[in-house]
Amino acid sequence: MSQTRKFAGIPCGRWSKWAILGFWIVVVAVAGPLSGKLNNAQKNDASQWLPKNAESTKVINLTKPFTSTDIVPAVVVYERSGTVTPADQAKAAADVKRFAAVSHVSGRVVGPIPSKDGHAIEVFVPIKMGANGWNDLAPVVKDIRSIAHDSGGAVYVTGPAGYGADFIKAFTGFDSTLLYITAAIVIVILLLTYRSPALWILPLSCVFVALTAAQAVIYLLARHAGLTVNGQSAFILTVLVFGAGTDYALLLTARYREELRRHADRHQAMAVALGRAGPALLASGSTVILSLLCLLVAELSSTKSLGPVMAIGVAVGLCAMLTLLPALLVIFGRWMFWPRRPTLGSAEPTERGLWARIGARLARRPRLVWVVTAVVLGAMALGLTGLKASGLQNRDAFRTTQNSVTGEQALDRHFAAGAGDSVQVIGRVFALWELRSAVANT
Repeated sequence: MSQTRKFAGIPCGRWSKWAILGFWIVVVAVAGPLSGKLNNAQKNDASQWLPKNAESTKVINLTKPFTSTDIVPAVVVYERSGTVTPADQAKAAADVKRFAAVSHVSGRVVGPIPSKDGHAIEVFVPIKMGANGWNDLAPVVKDIRSIAHDSGGAVYVTGPAGYGADFIKAFTGFDSTLLYITAAIVIVILLLTYRSPALWILPLSCVFVALTAAQAVIYLLARHAGLTVNGQSAFILTVLVFGAGTDYALLLTARYREELRRHADRHQAMAVALGRAGPALLASGSTVILSLLCLLVAELSSTKSLGPVMAIGVAVGLCAMLTLLPALLVIFGRWMFWPRRPTLGSAEPTERGLWARIGARLARRPRLVWVVTAVVLGAMALGLTGLKASGLQNRDAFRTTQNSVTGEQALDRHFAAGAGDSVQVIGRVFALWELRSAVANT
C-alpha cells in the first residue's frame, strides 16, 4: 500500500505534475507525424488476412511466378433492353482500345464478348495496383466508367476492381468521420456525467493524446517488427481507446471529486484518489490487455493481428489516464468542476438523489434483485439461438445502390455464374497437355 501511495503522489506532485505534462507534450510532438503514417502501413490484401497455412494462401503464393498478384480485373457490362446492335458492338470494341490506354491498365483487355441471349456485352480490363495498393483502383475505375458511359445505354463496371473502387469510395474519410462521431458521443456522455461545461475537455484531451501515441507505437512495430495492421484493426483501435480511456477517466475523476470535499489541498486529494482508484484501473486494464492477447491463438491472420494492436491501445490509454489526467486535473484546479465546485466539507451529492435511492432499495433485497436480473438477462440471451453468423456477400455490404452491385446482377442475368472471375489451374510441367485438355473439355 505504501508503494501505491508513493507512486500516486508522482503525477500530482507540486513539481512532478509539470514534468509529467512536459513528458506527454514531447510524446505528442514525436508521435504526431508517426501516427499519421499508420494508414500507409496497413496490409489489406487477401494473403495478409488469411492463415499462412491456408490452401488459398498457398495458391496465392503459387500463382506469383505466373501472374502478378497486383493485377485486379474489372468487368465492364453493357446491357441493353433489346438485342445488342452492331453499333453497340462497335462502341464496345472502340472502348476496348481506349481502356488499354488508361493509366494502370496492364495486360490485354479481353472483349467484347456478347452474351448468349444477345442482350449484353462484357469486357475484361486488367488493372495493376501501384504503391498505394487498392487506393489506386478508384481513379482507374472512374476513368473506365467515364469512357464506357458514353454509349448512352446501361453500363456497369463490376468485378473485383469495381467492388474495390466502390468500397474505397464508401470508406473515404471514414477515419476522420469515425473519430468525430466517437468524440461527439464521448463529449455528450461526459457532459451528462460531470454536468460541467469545461471538465470534459481534460479526459477527451488525454484520450486524443493516448490514441496518437498508440498509433505511433503500432506504426513503428508494423514497419520494423513485423506487426500486421489492417483497416479493421485501425478502425476498432479508435473506438477502443476512446471507450476504455473515458471509462478510466470517469472512475478517477469521481474519486478525485470525493477527496476534494475531504482535503483542502488538491494535490493531496488527487494522491489519495489515485492511490485508491489506481489499483482498480490497473486490474481492469490488465484484464482487458490479457484478454485481447488471447486473440494471438486465432488462425485467421486478420483476427490474430487484432490482439496486439488493441492491447497496445489499451495499455497506452491506461498510462495516459494514470499519469497525464491526474496532472491536468491538479494543474487546472477545482474550477474545472464549475458550476458544482467541490469545496472542503461540502455535501457529497452521491449520498442523495435518484441513484442513491435506487442503491438503497437494491441493498434491502439483494437476492430478489440478482434473481430477477439473471432471469431477464437469460431471456434476452435466447436471441443467440436464432443468430445466423454466415457473413455477408459483397453486394450486401452496401446500404446504398452501387454500380458494381448492379453490374454483378446484370452479369447474373446474361452470363454464366462466375464469368467475371478467372479460374487458375496449377499443375506439374509434365502434365501440361493433360491439364490443358481437361480444362478445354470442361
